[in-house]
Amino acid sequence: MYELAKKALKLTEEAGAEEAEIYYAANHSTGINFKKDSLENAKDRFSEGLGIRAIVNGAVGFASTNSARELENAVKIAVAEARVRENDPDWVALPSNGKYPGVSGIFDKKVEALELEECIGYAVELVDGTKEMPGTLPTSGGFTRSRSRRLILNTNGIEIEEESTTVSGFVDVITVNGDTSTAYDFAVSRSLDIDFFSLGKNASDLALKSRGGIKIEPQKTDVVFHPFAFSDILEEALAPSIDADNVQKGRSGLIDKVGGEIAVPELCIYDDGLVEAGIETAASDDEGVPSQHTTVIKNGVLETYLYDSYTAGKAGVKSTGNGSRSSYTSPPSVGLRNFVIDYPQEDIIANTTSGVFVNTIIGAHTANSISGDFSVEARNAFTIKDGALDKPIKSLMISGNAFELMKNITGAGFDVRKVGGIITPSIRVSGMSVIG
Repeated sequence: MYELAKKALKLTEEAGAEEAEIYYAANHSTGINFKKDSLENAKDRFSEGLGIRAIVNGAVGFASTNSARELENAVKIAVAEARVRENDPDWVALPSNGKYPGVSGIFDKKVEALELEECIGYAVELVDGTKEMPGTLPTSGGFTRSRSRRLILNTNGIEIEEESTTVSGFVDVITVNGDTSTAYDFAVSRSLDIDFFSLGKNASDLALKSRGGIKIEPQKTDVVFHPFAFSDILEEALAPSIDADNVQKGRSGLIDKVGGEIAVPELCIYDDGLVEAGIETAASDDEGVPSQHTTVIKNGVLETYLYDSYTAGKAGVKSTGNGSRSSYTSPPSVGLRNFVIDYPQEDIIANTTSGVFVNTIIGAHTANSISGDFSVEARNAFTIKDGALDKPIKSLMISGNAFELMKNITGAGFDVRKVGGIITPSIRVSGMSVIG
């Protein structure tokens, strides 16, 4: 791996690149899927390849390959693409070598060593958990474990290699008697600390409690969003507006808002690539910029946007370490790391006199990321009465605005969850418009 990447870097320079970057990534994953309560398939996947960025006269070319035999051709394509592109006046440089922080909890040897039979065993635990609550049937679900490896080299001295592991489990269930209801649960971790049996049990319990839903009148009320629901709203309706690329292209609702109050004073939000065992934790971002703790919102005030190297150079600031890639087949862009919601915690249901609790939502992807407006369908929702969950709600639509929502947060629970790279508790928001 290392020798191949070094060769690619040398070839790119020899082909005429003034700057060059090699991003190598490999992933080995094992996925076990089931339908109903029967094993459907077990798949072992391995992907490996490298992406090449070549810079010529301030123009950037990119190519990728998953074959060592095609390396020279990929180098030629990257350099040729840079040569035919117009000079980008906003290009400054690839990042330079820096001091990398220590991170912990991102690699588990037990995950790496899992045999296929053990992976199947964890998937079976999910199914067995659903059977703990009679009256439900799992419709689908699965267990996945993966081991990833990446190497980043560039002509400015960056050289960083890192390994990580991930495990996850999910399960969907449906009730089989009387009123039909569905539910799901999901968890992801860097190590084998997930209780898969409880995931199945919790999903079945939620489905059973969601039967016999009532209708409620259109109203404005307190809504408590479970971490699953709140993370969806954050990711689709708010996060795009703190992406420096969107800000610079006029596609953000937070242009010129740095230093301004955009949320309640009790709210802080951090983007932190250093969180112990975080799903997006690493010593560097996907360009080799050292990871850091970035305060995005402090006491309700917007402190900064999130930058990769290009957008930082364009703005004349330092990168926040948010260069992100979906794979080796794409160049970096701005992306969240571990996005942490910090608000004073309480027994949030017990301290809510009346309102609505929402476990999950669908339709967040239709949110207007510039205006912040969203309209979503709530799933597994319940009325809240006198500090307790009361009755399930048959059907519920919730509409609002992400920027207004940030100003109307009134509470946070103790139930912090890692939902991918977003780390959040349940959040209570006042004055939300709901339609039953």
